[in-house]
Order: sequence, then structure tokens, then C-alpha cells
Amino acid sequence: MRPNLLDPFFASITSLAGIGPKVEKLYRRLLGRDDVPRLVDLLFHMPTGAIDRRARPKLRDVQPGSVVTVKVTVDRHRPAPPGRDRVPHLIYASDDTADLVLTYFRPRKDYLEKLFPVGETRYVSGTTAFYDGMLQMVHPDRVVDEKGLAALPAIEPVYPLTEGLSENMITKAMEAALSKVPQLPEWQDEAWLKRNGFPAFSNALIAVHRPSDIAGIEPDSPARSRLAYDELLASQLALGLVRASNKRSKGRAHAGDGHLRRAIIAALPYSLTLSQHRALDAIVADLSKPERMVRLLQGDVGSGKTVVALLASAAVIETRRQAALMAPTEILARQHFKTIAPLAEAAGVRAEILTGRERGKERDERLARLAKGEIDILVGTHALFQDEVVFRDLALAVIDEQHRFGVHQRLALANKGEAVDMLVTTATPIPRTLVLTYFGDMDISELREKPAGRQPIDTRTIPLDRINDVVEAVGRALDDGQRVYWVCPLVEESENVDLAAAEDRFKTLRKRFGGITDLVHGKMRGADKDEAMRRFAAGETRLLVSTTVIEVGVDVPEATVMVIEHAERFGLAQLHQLRGRIGRGSGKSTCLLLYRTPLGEIAKARLTVMRETEDGFRIAEEDLKLRGEGDVLGTRQSGMPSFRIASPEAHGHLLPAARDDAQLILARDPVLASERGKALLCLLYLFERDDAIRLIKAG
Repeated sequence: MRPNLLDPFFASITSLAGIGPKVEKLYRRLLGRDDVPRLVDLLFHMPTGAIDRRARPKLRDVQPGSVVTVKVTVDRHRPAPPGRDRVPHLIYASDDTADLVLTYFRPRKDYLEKLFPVGETRYVSGTTAFYDGMLQMVHPDRVVDEKGLAALPAIEPVYPLTEGLSENMITKAMEAALSKVPQLPEWQDEAWLKRNGFPAFSNALIAVHRPSDIAGIEPDSPARSRLAYDELLASQLALGLVRASNKRSKGRAHAGDGHLRRAIIAALPYSLTLSQHRALDAIVADLSKPERMVRLLQGDVGSGKTVVALLASAAVIETRRQAALMAPTEILARQHFKTIAPLAEAAGVRAEILTGRERGKERDERLARLAKGEIDILVGTHALFQDEVVFRDLALAVIDEQHRFGVHQRLALANKGEAVDMLVTTATPIPRTLVLTYFGDMDISELREKPAGRQPIDTRTIPLDRINDVVEAVGRALDDGQRVYWVCPLVEESENVDLAAAEDRFKTLRKRFGGITDLVHGKMRGADKDEAMRRFAAGETRLLVSTTVIEVGVDVPEATVMVIEHAERFGLAQLHQLRGRIGRGSGKSTCLLLYRTPLGEIAKARLTVMRETEDGFRIAEEDLKLRGEGDVLGTRQSGMPSFRIASPEAHGHLLPAARDDAQLILARDPVLASERGKALLCLLYLFERDDAIRLIKAG
């Protein structure tokens, strides 16, 4: 049960004066809630800037476009003529240096005449602009007399808004909410607070929403940093409790004697990299323990994750158990199967595939063999966790591209066996901060090197108006017998527009290069898509025009040229994934990024990073700086927790301390029963990590 002390935070926002059902709906939109927002949602709505009302320039010194507070005398009113609602009501005011026009649209005339009595002094605050040669202020934020000025905050926070809610409305609601904030027990270590100059939690909330100076609302201010650290600590504690629960949930020792692993390694056309050896050793050590494994294997494009996943599977197959590998798309599942099948066959491991395409008698037979234990490793899409898929003894679930699957889908696969070990892989390297933040409940292995023989890729950026030169260069590459990808962008969030762009480019290139040109896109039937990929892999076609459907998992070592049209529309991770489709053989590879001018700052930064490096881990860090964590991980789709106060860009440096603190706390007080532990339960409830508290209570 949540402590009663926290009740004020979880009271409905409608308990505040002036917030009825109509306004409450606007707050739902602003605060991103499906149901009635609570005071905690409002209090964690952080300001993004502030208005400094201490600066009171003379009118002649006002910079148009700035927010100012000025002292003026009201000279005269010019109301809208009768029956002409669209004409604004103008109030002419001045000081001893210049004039100012105050503009109101559709106001009540009597209200304005009362607010601005002619001949009186008023202080007005708002954004200024020049219009028709006159300095103007449209709908000032604040209009007060001398007495009202004394009551006005000198520094006023500025909040993100939604249509229908003004800064004034939010400020009033925030003031009312702050008046209800109780003093809470201190859950942070006293020496840590002192060293960082952090205020108490309640004081920090008040300081952020009632700043005494502009620096007070900056992300690195002591008050804001304190709140961010609280949120990070709550997250790390919750992940630590989940991890402890996973460790407690009884596992089975799964690793065998190594005979199948040795046979697979002998069948490889290359040696394993040092990273692959290390990752495999860590996985086998986990599989040997009677606790459940939950491990993240992250590696760059082409670093050999599929082979590590197969070797991990072989370790459990050596004990006569089964493994499953789940990929997010059919193309990717088939690509994994293409890599796995010959190696599995060489070692006598029985591998099969199951996607939505296998139907009827063939599917029934495959499922029957799986249930009898006649299939050792099953590769597939989300078709794997359908009810009719029954394993005889599933011991290891490998989940590829984890961030495309929700937690529930992961668990659905893990529940198909007893104490199933889990290996999660991703080809999109995730910045260290985000790994600690979102995957703290997992052990982590990284594949840093590329397999031997991989060639560096020459990446160039070219403006789109030179597209004819690019077509000529592609022609020369095709004459040399090379194979070329030409990728067209997603123009809008619409498959149709995306498709039209790819089809148009296909027609023009086919006219120029003839039957060696082919097309693949997401709207094609699975079999047709595979057939187009087969023709390209076999060299029957050598120029493949495509949408981003080839982003992951497509492996044609002979392809050496990648043209990406409108590269400025792609994210860094996607550009890196696409580029990773080439440079897989022994030939020299070239990636041409075509962009439309003029380039925006972020697009320019992205293309510069792509030119400078092929290191996916560095690219991931740059991507985080440019986009923020939500986009990098696709948290919107996957149900990962996004932070309300902390941001990895601004507060990432606090994360290692929060992680260490959480580990130390749980080592000393695993069920949070001490005085500090009870205060930390308040923290977990406040940041809504209730699931983790349930794990403590479940023992």
C-alpha cells in the first residue's frame, strides 16, 4: 500500500480551484495521460525557460521579439468599430522615450477600459514586435499597477503548453499544487546531498517552479539535478529489484560439454573475434548456473551476433534441450536462418524456420516435430509465441532487435519452457547511458570488432542536383560487375508515398540500365520480396532499388555500392544500418549520401558523423546528443519508461552514481526494511515503480 503521506501527490488535478472537466481534458493532453492527471503529473511538468521581469527597459531600448516588462502611461483607446469584430482594440501607451501599441483581438471593451484607465500608469509584460513602424505588444501576459507589480514574481517559469492552456493558467495551478506538497522523509545519503549542494526533495520542487534567478531552472541547477537524481535512483532501484527477482527465480543449468560448439566453430569460414569469444564465454558461464540468464548482446552491423546466438543455442542443445530465435520481421528471420542453417547442418543440429508464411500441412508437421523434440533450434517471427507452438523442452530464447518487441512479447516466449534463459541481441549499438538506464536488469556483452576481412567503407555526401553524376558512377560500377543498392526514403509516415518514390526511381533507372534493375518494398508479398532478394544475391539482377525494407538483416557480400537518396531525412542509426549492408565482402565499398540543400543544422551534423566514422557505438552516442533517448530507442513503441525530469543528455553523468548507490542499498538491505529503506519505498511509489515493490513483497 502506498504510504498516506504521498496522498497529496496522487490527488486528482480537478481538486485544484478552477480546473473543471473541460480544462482537465486539456491537462490530459499536456501531461500525456489517458485518465485524469494527478498533482504529481503537474509537479513533474518541468519548465523549459523563464521570463526575467527584473529587466525593465525604457521603450526606446526594447529589442523587438524579446519578452519585456515596461512601465507605461495609458494615452488613449481605439476600440474596434461596431459590427467589425475582426478589427483589434488598440491601446496607445508611452513612456518619456517612445510609444507602444497594446493590441487585443475580440476583447470586451468595458474590461479593457477598466484594466487600462486613460492617464494611469501600468506595468505590462509580454513579447514585443514591430508592426507598421510601431512597437507593439499583442495580448500582454501581465498587466498590473504599482501594487500588483510588488506581488509579481521577478522570475517566472515558462512551461510547454497545449492549445487552450496559457502560461498564466499553468502558473496558477502549479502554485496551488506546491501549497499541498508535504515534507517527505529523506531517502538520499546525507554526505551525497552535502557534497552536491542538493536541497531536500520538497524544497527542490519549490525551487524549480519558483526560481529566484534564471539559473534556478537550468537542468544543471542543484534543485533540478536533485530531482533528476531521485528519478534515476528510483529507476536503478527498480531495475535492481527486477534483476534480483530474476536471479531468485529458479533456473536450470543448461550448458553441455561443448562438442556441438566445436563442430560449428570448425565449419566457420573465419575465426571468431576476441569479442565473440568473450561474449560466448560469459553466456556459457551464465547457462551453467542454476539461475536464469537475462543477457543483452549488443554489437555493430556485421559484428557476428547471429553466430554467437547459434553457439549459445548449441550449448543448450548439447544437453538435449531446445532453443528459439525470434526476429521482428520475416526478412530478418529468413536472413538469420540462411546464416544458421549450413553451420547447424555441419554440426548435426536440426534447425527449422516458422513465420506467418508456413501454412497448412507443412506448418502442422513442423509443429508436431517441435513438440516431439525433433527440432533443436526454431527461428521465426512473432509467430513463435502463438499458442499452438509447443516446445518439448525450451531452454534458451534469443530475441533479436529487442527494442522492437514489448516486454510482454519477450515474456510470452520465455513462458514456453521451464526457467528459460534469455539472450537479447541488438544491431543498433545503444549508448552506455541508455544501456544502464533501460537494460540495468540485464548483464551486457558487447561485440566491438568486425569479423576479419571486412573492408572500410568510403562514405561521401553529394547534393541531389548532382544526381546525374551519381547515375553515371553507378553505371561504371555496374560495368565493372559490381552490385548496387539504391535506397529511397520514407517521404511521409505513409507506405504509399514511400512506395511511389521508390517506383519512380526504379522506372528511371530501369530505362537506363535495363533488366539488371529490380525493386523491393514493404508492400510486396513475402514470397515476391524473397524472390527479388534471391535474384540480387544470385547476381541475376545487380541494381536493387528499395525502400528501407533492407535496413536490417540483408546479407549480400558482393554488394559494394550503396546510394541513399534524401539522406537528410534519415536518422543516424538508420543511415548506419543501411550502410552496413555493404562492406561485407573483400571488395572496396562506397556509400553515397544524396542530400537536398540547404541542409538544417541537425541533418548537417548527422551527415558529418557518417562521413567521419563507421563505429556504431560512437554513432549511437552522437545520435543520443542529436535526438534524445525516446527516439534512439523507439521507446514510444516498446513501452519503455521515459523520464519526466531526468534527461540522459543533461543528467547522464549522475547515472553511474545512481547505479552504484542502488546496488549498495540492495546489497545491504535487499527488502528495504531499514529506516532509509522505508524512505526509499516512498521514492519508488512517488516515481511509480510500484511493480518493483510488488517483487519485494512476493519474496
